[in-house]
Amino acid sequence: MEFRDLLLGLVLVWLAAKVAGEAMERIGQTAVLGELLAGVFIGPGVLSLVHESEVLHALAELGVLILLFEVGLESDLGELLRAGAQATLVALIGVAVPFAVGYGVMHALGSPALVAVFVGATLTATSVGITARVLADLGRLQDAAAKVVLGAAVVDDILGLIILAVVTGIAQTGGVSLGSVAMLSAKAAIFLVVAILVGVRLAPTLIRWIGHLKARGTLIVYSVVFAVALAAVADLIGLATIIGAFAAGLVLATTERREHIEDRIKPVADLLVPVFFVSVGMKVQPAVLNPFADNAQFGLALLLTLVAVASKLVAGVAVYQPGVRRWPVGVGMVPRGEVGLIFAGAGLAAGVIAEDLYSALVVVVMLTTFVAPPWLKALYRK
Repeated sequence: MEFRDLLLGLVLVWLAAKVAGEAMERIGQTAVLGELLAGVFIGPGVLSLVHESEVLHALAELGVLILLFEVGLESDLGELLRAGAQATLVALIGVAVPFAVGYGVMHALGSPALVAVFVGATLTATSVGITARVLADLGRLQDAAAKVVLGAAVVDDILGLIILAVVTGIAQTGGVSLGSVAMLSAKAAIFLVVAILVGVRLAPTLIRWIGHLKARGTLIVYSVVFAVALAAVADLIGLATIIGAFAAGLVLATTERREHIEDRIKPVADLLVPVFFVSVGMKVQPAVLNPFADNAQFGLALLLTLVAVASKLVAGVAVYQPGVRRWPVGVGMVPRGEVGLIFAGAGLAAGVIAEDLYSALVVVVMLTTFVAPPWLKALYRK
């Protein structure tokens, strides 16, 4: 691939992402959906303007690392620890039920156990960013139900990352066993705990040392170095790299320079994260979703969407605190957003999920992300 082709590809990716993202924002949806649709249209499945090269793939992988680092930075470790029994219970049910039902549906349809595990894992995701954005627009962030659903979504993210580490490890070994699941779960949990505990002790000293340096961009460069280093360590011990990036964000979020790091990482994220979402859309093959084709995945996409919505609504049943509305909690857990896309992409990259099933899963993520914002708005208008 010539350098000129890469440059032209990046021009198309960034322009398509921004134009489509702006269109989605104007109709009250998240820009992520626009970036996904942009990838579908400029990718091989429709216009075939851009094809994913090794360099573009590497940039997309960097984009998802920056995305999870940013999510970690925006998460409050103290609030997470204080999420309480109510939010934790909602999160546990919001993970267990979608996983069990998703696995059961795929198993009943005759899929291998490993495929069923990946589909179930994809359905466990909840996008805290999308739900938080809608609640902020409505001025409801201090609502009792909002506090529960946001706390649950953050816990859900961490549980989801552990599940991702487990299923990725299972994909590498090629089999599902109780022993391997237990070992991988323990490994992921221990890595997160150790990385956070050690990082929280060392981070203030590191930040003070950085404060004495004079070179331009020192704070953001060393912050990203920390995130990438933890991602590399996670990969070295057989875990997903995004777990390391997320842990780095959680650690640096406890320092006094948190807001400065957040401000400086945003331009980097604005450039690299859309490359990830567009590349996700580029892998979708719209032809396999044609309801009139013999091997169509359209019916499966609709079935999994119904399962994805219904199984997250069940999480609202776990609300027992007086004065907390169950429907907003359940609906707030519905959007899969970027987390679900990371799961689906991991399955495709591992060779577990075929392209047709991957396309169906991306449609599920898009539909759940479309339906949640207007539904939440309608509930709060009442």
